[in-house]
Amino acid sequence: MSDAATFARSILDAADIRVGGDRPWDIHVHDERLWNRVVRDRELGLGEAYQDGWWSANQLDEFIARVQEADLRSRVRPTPRLALLVARSAVQNRQSLRRAARNASAHYDIGNDLYERMLDKRMIYSCAYWRRADDLDTAQEAKLELICRKLGLEAGMRVLDIGCGWGGFAQFAAERHGVEVVGISPAAAQVALARERCAGLPVEIVQTDYREVTGRFDRIVSIGMIEHVGPKNYATFFERCRDLLEPDGMMLHHTIGSNRSKLSTDPWFDKYIFPGGVVPSLAQLAKAAEDDWAIEDVHNFGPDYDRTLMAWHANISARWDEIPHYDERFRRTWDYYLLGSAGSFRARVLQLWQIVFTRSRRRSPRYDAPR
Repeated sequence: MSDAATFARSILDAADIRVGGDRPWDIHVHDERLWNRVVRDRELGLGEAYQDGWWSANQLDEFIARVQEADLRSRVRPTPRLALLVARSAVQNRQSLRRAARNASAHYDIGNDLYERMLDKRMIYSCAYWRRADDLDTAQEAKLELICRKLGLEAGMRVLDIGCGWGGFAQFAAERHGVEVVGISPAAAQVALARERCAGLPVEIVQTDYREVTGRFDRIVSIGMIEHVGPKNYATFFERCRDLLEPDGMMLHHTIGSNRSKLSTDPWFDKYIFPGGVVPSLAQLAKAAEDDWAIEDVHNFGPDYDRTLMAWHANISARWDEIPHYDERFRRTWDYYLLGSAGSFRARVLQLWQIVFTRSRRRSPRYDAPR
């Protein structure tokens, strides 16, 4: 057995993960080159080896949860190559105006046919709210209604939806609450379908970046978008929201959250899933917002994302045969993305926050957040 194999197996032992075991979190190795790859490239090597079929798990989400709970990543020293990737993120603005459109296209323009089969009927690509729901469609509508209630939407209000996806929130808010919505996304495939789905409603869908929006709005919402803003742009993002929101307005940001502040993300996710994306911490968001904003409410329902991701995985797993042009390596990539993310939420390494903001230095009534 190689030194890398001995070292890697000892780390797995510390998390009570067995090679060849029959428990949900145990793994099976199909190529012994796995050990050198993981010791060399950590998360990137583990993910790429899974894509290549070098290993499998009885239940991938449970394996990743175990790895996260035991913090196995910290036991493997990063190589110069990985250190360079982290340093690049600290120096470069990976979500500049030019790069942001390219990053969005890399994920959201890969095919509406995939997302139509994976998501709920409204195509909401963010955490559902399962408090009083038993199925994905109901849980996603519950989340949309919760956001509308938290924002106090009233007929005639003008709402900016930053990162509108396929138009699910804009359509819901216009239909159920009589508001006018401007939805923006840099992803062409999203914009095209969102326009179809919102036809006939007081909804305008624009292919643009938040830094290019003009006008004034009574409410601002972003759902699963701050993860794409990037740490170097948090201050700019909140400044743009300040300039776009009416003085007595309110905004809500629904975002995946990290327990730790960081400038870069998991290198596998950066390379294969969300280029340039970084999950913010509460500290980073509060720091960026401190000059202009009062934080009225922070609602964490991170465990609901575990259930949402598992529902997405079940949906797409049942329908891969309908979209055969996605090859086997892509399917393994997508499994690793969905199940690995579910494991991270299960281990409470990732959170899901809805944060409500109002303008500071203004008299306003007490805010009581709906649940």
